[in-house]
Amino acid sequence: MWNWLVSALASEATVILYDGSPFYPTSTALFDLVDQTGVTLFGVSAKYIDACAKDGISPKSTHNLDSVRTICSTGSTLAVEGFDYVYQEIKNDVHLQSMSGGTDLCGCLVAGDPTGPVHRGEIQKPALGVKIEILSESGEELRHGDQGELVCSNAFPSMPLSFLNDETGEKYRSAYYQRYEGKWHQGDFAEWTPNNGIIIHGRSDATLNSGGVRIGTAEIYSVVDSLPEINESVVVSQRWEGDSRTVLFVVLSQSCTLDEKLKSKIGTSLRDQASPRHVPTIIEAVPDIPRTRSGKLSELAVKAMVEGNPVRNTEALANPEALNYFKDVEELQ
Repeated sequence: MWNWLVSALASEATVILYDGSPFYPTSTALFDLVDQTGVTLFGVSAKYIDACAKDGISPKSTHNLDSVRTICSTGSTLAVEGFDYVYQEIKNDVHLQSMSGGTDLCGCLVAGDPTGPVHRGEIQKPALGVKIEILSESGEELRHGDQGELVCSNAFPSMPLSFLNDETGEKYRSAYYQRYEGKWHQGDFAEWTPNNGIIIHGRSDATLNSGGVRIGTAEIYSVVDSLPEINESVVVSQRWEGDSRTVLFVVLSQSCTLDEKLKSKIGTSLRDQASPRHVPTIIEAVPDIPRTRSGKLSELAVKAMVEGNPVRNTEALANPEALNYFKDVEELQ
């Protein structure tokens, strides 16, 4: 996020970057820093908020945090429970801004509105200067209740002009304009809400297909990652016998074991809180999950390993050694 924050200097703001684990030397290291420096906008990842909630941290009880006016969450979808945790355990009079954009556009396509209400589980509005649409596979514009592809149908100032070593522009057009002619395809699977907010269900290229119905991975993570036995998870689809099946990998909390009882609990939780289509065919435990240097789960890398395909761009992974945990898994052969 450092490149995005450079623009804040133009408004004479002071930018503070924290290098290293946010839980070192203590689990409240970032909140200590907030009080020490008088931070007004506190930017973290959705995974960080989830981890704080699981650790039972209650900064509202242990810290001042009077200076904080806005908490920004990005990197992945902030679950409904994450919204509840922020207002119940961090600060109840703060503007919680879940947002989504990209490093390539150095900004957000959907973000917060400090003048409007925050609805749990939703991103408030399209960002200023962008015309956001959510389209079906055929390019039909969708309204609330239907999930589809998030696109931007107008030009915006931070749009990259070209790629390096792409003299014809073919790679650039393929990356953003191949899916829908003349419209920037962000690659997020999303829907409008009745409040004119946005819910992002995961990356389009990582969506699951259960019985012909597309399912966003965030819908599974919001349920599975809320279980105390699970630290984090990653879910992918695997081509299997002419169709596909859903495979869920979980990193267990300390002293927990993935036995049949826990597998049943995961399945029941997904069935009750989401739908029977969200229940994975296979559940496996792994010690770690590959993630990018910005902390995002690399679902496509896991999918490639599960299907025996080469993983592209491994240099972008912070922990490429974790890929080995998904290679030649006996239960998936």
